[in-house]
Amino acid sequence: MSLADSPSPSPKGRGDRNPKKTTGMNTSAHHLSHANRWHIILPAIVLLCAGCRRPVEETLTGPTMGTQFTVKVVRHPGAVELAILEKEIQAELDRVDALMSTYRADSELSRFNAFDRTEWFPVSAATAEVVATAIDIGRLSGGAFDVTVGPLVNLWGFGPSKEPAERVPSPEEIEEAKSRTGLDHIEVRLSPPAVRKDLPGVSIDLSGVAKGFAVDQVAGLLERRGLENYMVEVGGEVRTKGQNLQGRPWQIGIESPVAGVRSLQRVVGLGDDAMATSGDYRNYFEADGVRYSHMIDPRTGRPIAHRLASVTVLDRYCTRADAWATALMVLGPEEGYALAEKEDLPVLLVIKSDAGFVEKATPKFEKLLQ
Repeated sequence: MSLADSPSPSPKGRGDRNPKKTTGMNTSAHHLSHANRWHIILPAIVLLCAGCRRPVEETLTGPTMGTQFTVKVVRHPGAVELAILEKEIQAELDRVDALMSTYRADSELSRFNAFDRTEWFPVSAATAEVVATAIDIGRLSGGAFDVTVGPLVNLWGFGPSKEPAERVPSPEEIEEAKSRTGLDHIEVRLSPPAVRKDLPGVSIDLSGVAKGFAVDQVAGLLERRGLENYMVEVGGEVRTKGQNLQGRPWQIGIESPVAGVRSLQRVVGLGDDAMATSGDYRNYFEADGVRYSHMIDPRTGRPIAHRLASVTVLDRYCTRADAWATALMVLGPEEGYALAEKEDLPVLLVIKSDAGFVEKATPKFEKLLQ
């Protein structure tokens, strides 16, 4: 009831013998009613305003890079328009895809791969940065992570065409493909950004690191927009910051490496970290009763054949976590774990055993989760 709805003095009151008394009583009642109403209305306004400022968790999803992305942000209403943010995220992901896709003939990387000369080929700063990171981790891993592995991936039927292999390649075919691979065949510079190869048939495949880089780019965009609590995921590679809507670290699941089954191996609470997982249990073919994984060891030219089922790596940046996960997956349970400890990496290995799966974590992985 507003002040305008308060009863006014009756016209008959003007003829009363004691108009002052009557008017005084009505005025007091009027002011008392007015004050009481505002005591009721003001707390309601305060509560309403507090509710307007309560943070909410928003989720954005869509296709990118042959897979899906998911972005969750905790924000105050009005902090940034969700529709604008969604367009900016999609534009950032499209930019990375246009630079580094091996599935698009017009991408920057595909144009370099088609370049049949050995002089410097100008590229974006982003592509040069990712290639430099890939070469660094490739050398630290003794060649287990090698972005020139494309000819071998194609030979085994796991390339961009996704044509299944009809047979196991011969040793001669493997050696011929290997002759066009190797980190020593490529070089990168950051200023001005460019890459080059010393053999015309050498190509670069960034599929083992590009999704992680895309995650980092979206994370950077969110932070520039003032968002301090978020989760970004592209094709299983994740980066988080701050907390979820419940005030807890973001709860990220590590998938159990069982072919044909979707289940969780473990849930990890991430704060300001990135996480990438690599495994051999989704993409493979079988020939003569033998399973051949899509994970190709560049050193042998053949699919991995050890008992390591998956590797999860934590890092501040998803680009590095993505590359390290692939490198350690190729190395296997013994070599991979030894290198992870040497490089002081937070890593969780899931290893196949006769009794099921066994977890083996580095001390830094356990420490971070504590």
